[in-house]
This record gives sequence, C-alpha cells and structure tokens, in this order.
Amino acid sequence: MALVSPWMNGKFLPQKKIVEALETLLVPGDRVVIESVQKQADFLSRSLAKVNPKKIHDLKAVIWAIARPDHMEIFEQGIASEVDFSFAGPQSLRLAQMLEDGQIKVNSINTYVELSARMFVDLIPNAVLVCADMADREGNLYTGANTEDTPSMVEAAAFRDGIVIVQVNQIVDKLPRVDIPGGWIDVIVEGDRPYAKEPIQTRDPKDIKELQILTAMMVIRGVYERHQVTSLNHGVGFDTAAIELLLPTYGGKLGLKGKICRNWILNPQPTLIPAIESGWVESVHSFGNEDGMEKYVAARPDIYFTGPDGSLRSNRVFCQLAGHYAVDLFAGSTLQIDAEGNSSTVTKGRIAGFGGAPNLGSDARGRRHPSAAWLSLITSDDAIVRGRKLCVQVVETFKAGGVPLFVETLDAVQVGKDAKLPIAPVMIYGDDVSHVATEEGIAYLYKADGMEERRAAVAAIAGVTKVGLKSTAKQVKALREKGVVAYPEDLGVRRSDANRSLLSARSMKDLVTWSGGLYEPPARFRSW
Repeated sequence: MALVSPWMNGKFLPQKKIVEALETLLVPGDRVVIESVQKQADFLSRSLAKVNPKKIHDLKAVIWAIARPDHMEIFEQGIASEVDFSFAGPQSLRLAQMLEDGQIKVNSINTYVELSARMFVDLIPNAVLVCADMADREGNLYTGANTEDTPSMVEAAAFRDGIVIVQVNQIVDKLPRVDIPGGWIDVIVEGDRPYAKEPIQTRDPKDIKELQILTAMMVIRGVYERHQVTSLNHGVGFDTAAIELLLPTYGGKLGLKGKICRNWILNPQPTLIPAIESGWVESVHSFGNEDGMEKYVAARPDIYFTGPDGSLRSNRVFCQLAGHYAVDLFAGSTLQIDAEGNSSTVTKGRIAGFGGAPNLGSDARGRRHPSAAWLSLITSDDAIVRGRKLCVQVVETFKAGGVPLFVETLDAVQVGKDAKLPIAPVMIYGDDVSHVATEEGIAYLYKADGMEERRAAVAAIAGVTKVGLKSTAKQVKALREKGVVAYPEDLGVRRSDANRSLLSARSMKDLVTWSGGLYEPPARFRSW
C-alpha cells in the first residue's frame, strides 16, 4: 500500500490511476476475487483487463459469475490463467471454446455459497475487487439493496492481510446506513459509471406458455398442497414464475391461501407481487436485488428485510444458508436430466455453471427441526428416521428448437473428461431430487423402490424423448396405481383449464398495476 499512497487522499484513489494501482498492488500468481453476480464490479474488471500482461499475469481468478466480456479478456490476454467459478450463463459458449483452446484452466465449478466458504479455507484471496453504492469520507460503505456477496468477500481479504479495492457510485458526506466499516477497506475509487446490474430473476409474464401453466397447476396440487409446503425457494425461470402467478387465482380457488407458500427465500422478483398483494406471503429473504423493485420493497417492510432507510438488505451467504437448512422445498429448472434423475446445466459446447442450485437443491442432512413437508418424505417405519427436503425439477420435455431435455447420459460426463475435471460437473445429483415435474405429469422419485423403478418413473414423464419412449403402458399403469407417478387427471387437473387467463398478471404492465405503480421495470421489459 505504501507504493500507491502518494496517489491517494486517505483511502481514495483518483479514477485515472486505477490501472497503474492494480499493476502496483498485484503480483503475478495472486488469487484475485472479482465481484460479479447480479451486481458487477465492472469498472474494476475493465481496468484489470487493461493492465500490462508482462507485469501482471497468471492470476488465479475467483469469480461467482463469469458474466462480462472483460472477464474473458483477462484470460485471453494471459492476465489470469485459471479460475474457480459458479455461473457463466452469458459467457458459457465463449468459456467452452476457450477451455477447448487451452486459454483457460477451470479448477472447479462451484455453487455460490461454496465459493464463499472456500475463501476462508483454500481460496483465500490476495485481493478482492468489489463494488458498493456509496462511500463516506471515512471509507465506510453503503451497499444498499445490492449487498449480495460484498461483506463475505471483503472480510475474507481484510482479516487475512489481503487488499480490498472498492469501486463506488458516489462519495458522500453521510450514508443512509453503514453496511461495511471503512477500517476493512484499503482503496476506494469512484467508477466511471454506476456499477452494472443484472435482473437475473426477472421474468416477463407475457412469455409464459400454456404448457408451463399446466405443469405449474400440477406442482401446486401434486407437490405444494400434497406436502403442505410453507417455506420454499424458486429457481430462475418461467416454470416457477408461472407457479407464483397462479397462487392468487388457481391456488385461491383451491382454498390454499395461508396453507402453502408463506415464507420465501427469493430475490424480490416482480412475479411474486400479486401473491404478496393478495396476502399469500409472510416473508421474503433475498440473495440480491431485482432492478426496479426498490420502491416496492421499501413500501413492504412487513415482507422484505429492509433497513431503517427503507432499502433491502440482501445477503447471498445468509440466504443460501437459509435456503439449505430452513426451507422445505427447492423448485427449479435445468438444461438436462438423465434417465436416473441427475441434472446439469453443463452441456456440450456450453459451460453455464450452476449458480446456487446445488446448495438449494440438496438435502440438508444436518437439519434437525421438523415440519409437515419435511416429515412427509419419510418412507420407512424404522425407529430412527429422518425427514427430507423436497427438490423438484420443473421442466419441459423438449427445449427450444426441439432439443430433448431428457437424455440417457448427461453431456456433463464427457465435458468433464474433456476439461480434465476429476468428477463430472453435475448440478443436482439424482439422489437429492425428490420430484420431477413436466407437462406430462409428476414423478415422485422419493417413493421409487430401487434404481429400476426410479428410471421407469423418469421415463413415464419424459414424453417422446428417447428416455420417455422406453416407458410402457404397463409400467405407467403400475406406477400410477402405486403413486410413484401422477398424471394431470390423477391430480384433479384439467388440461383444458391450463390457459393464460389463469395468470394473475399477463404482462409487465399488469405487475406495475399490482404494485400500485411502485415497480419500475428496466427498459428492456417495457413495451408501453
């Protein structure tokens, strides 16, 4: 730090000196954390991509989400050579190509909270590059609604002699609240523009299809109502957005209000607004923010975790912890499911990573508190038994372009071999998956006796994919009689009722209306 102190005013560095400062503070081979999931320290990552590779090279990068072109440029130039990451959706194709070309070494694909934990064990950072909304003159930080991973990243470096570099949107005299004390911070620089934000869980209701509505109806009846699910997390996607939008309408007709879906681990995603305004929801704790939801969240401190200033206090580590131990159900989608129920978002030519799903979709074997839903998955009469978390994969049998979602063997197996990973990059292991729901029906995998019956149950709801075509009418009849598989008619769901008129909101404008005008959708979602 002494080498850059002549350029600084206290903790504050002039914007024009950031590249030179990075070249001075970092050394080849350093482990560097770059903040990037929903909010992205983009001024710092763009600046890192501008350093001289002859001075700074072979960095070991730790990135929660490889989301930006400049992330990839860091590897292309040799500034960094290896990475531990969690998600790479926007850059998944480019990452796969660079891996094939030998331009990058992937050490591991993690779940989000796994990376947070490893920063305190075997991925201890030499430097972290993070972002915040504001800093005051003493260097205290306000991270606001987009707190996310910043506290854990800062703490991992600050208390292990690492360097903490922060880009801020503003430098002010007084903060709305102090989220991170200035004593933990080494360098603060005002960004050239507000840090980038990505509303990763926002979905436009106009894009929800009738097949997704049909599946959502079955999930509400055949999973949420049947298992009395009151606490839950939804993954990213239109399949789960459909469930949220059916609660006030279809769920209301079933008389389920107050009985299911009360306590949520979820970003403040707009598709939950109708359920909140209809009195279904008691609480929501969030991993991060969704752009445009700030005013609505501030108006509902009875639902969201907000500070005295009215802004959300998100925290990905705490929310992932709650999503693992405290809730009864995870429901989410994936890109492939094999014949045994294993799933992955790593496919041939695309390394998307996992995000939070491996943690949220795995059974918490250390859990000890009971609930009706957790106890409902007990299938033994033994004296010592344990409950189980519900993990529901909600998918369509075919993806866009007629690509089958169900496959005999995951692409991840070969991708793992090609990348020289020690194990195949599976997102959720089959033994954690309790249910698979498609437009065909629901497979209650936790009830299956052995692998043969499990494979038969998956096939029974896999449609006309190669996996599904192995199913026979005789097998399906036996599985339905046993309750291992349920089709819509078994659940009292009429296929003809599955239409968009059931959605409590059918457009972003409808969501704005439900919010009383408080939700302000990002420009990309506005069509009026």
